[in-house]
Amino acid sequence: MEPLRDHGASRLLVAAVVLLWLSGAARGQLSDDFYDDSCPKLESIVQARVAAAMKAEIRMGASLLRLHFHDCFVNGCDGSILLDGAESEKLAAPNLNSVRGYEVIDAIKADLEKACPGLVSCADVVALAAKYGVLLSGGPDYDVLLGRRDGLVANQTLANNNLPSPFDNITVIIQRFKDVGLNTTDVVILSGAHTIGRSRCVLFSGRLANFSAANSVDPTMDPALASSLQQLCRGGDGNQTAALDAGSADAFDNHYFKNLLAKKGLLSSDQGLVSSPDGAAATRALVQAYSYNSQRFLCDFGDAMVRMGNIAPLTGSAGQIRKKCSAAN
Repeated sequence: MEPLRDHGASRLLVAAVVLLWLSGAARGQLSDDFYDDSCPKLESIVQARVAAAMKAEIRMGASLLRLHFHDCFVNGCDGSILLDGAESEKLAAPNLNSVRGYEVIDAIKADLEKACPGLVSCADVVALAAKYGVLLSGGPDYDVLLGRRDGLVANQTLANNNLPSPFDNITVIIQRFKDVGLNTTDVVILSGAHTIGRSRCVLFSGRLANFSAANSVDPTMDPALASSLQQLCRGGDGNQTAALDAGSADAFDNHYFKNLLAKKGLLSSDQGLVSSPDGAAATRALVQAYSYNSQRFLCDFGDAMVRMGNIAPLTGSAGQIRKKCSAAN
């Protein structure tokens, strides 16, 4: 006797399988040779523009790296940080008057629209610009996986709520990384990006005066560094800047980790990797390891950048290739 069949259930199962397959096809995969045939001059175009920007201002390398970071932690690596409008991520508190380099991305995109129009996403431009910001600062030459497509909307609320903050303790920062698929090791490695760049007084001045009932100055900051920073920030509007890695501000190296062990981390979130109770338990040992072994840090940093660049990318038929990075087509 033929068994009873639920034809309706069968049709639903087939439909579910098809939808699953289509979803996988839409996501696709990133690859390091995505534009080899369609836009072979891509990397040379990006490198030339980043080199010119860094020649004009060496700090731009760090700014482009940070731009990629702040893009990927909101909506995934989809270029949403570049969009203008009332809900723009540019206007979120962690980004406003802080994230820089938009004009460099726009210049690269304009060059690419001439060389291979409609092919390279703004999200991929951001990822490649960050790579050359690192490389031209003396950092590792890692292979950027490409094939991202651009998102259609920004998410200012998510940028305000989910981006790691210099005021967060290490436990909170670890959780924010975990929320996007990164781990505690990634926290330490990617914090090492602060081996280049600068930060505004408003982000660390709370460590310099009225720190607590017991201490005017954060006791985890080297007194000589605290004194020099007090002079820098005194009487200003909070926008004066100091090197994130004192003594090696523009070179991509492991000096940042050596500074942390000497109580010379600029931001509370940096020094917390070593000096806070939660940092000592979770991250101090890795800081020590990187302070001893520069090559290990540089190698691990490139790998971590690839992992970060793979946070929820849009691929396949999802999203679009924006003609202009600041607006959806």
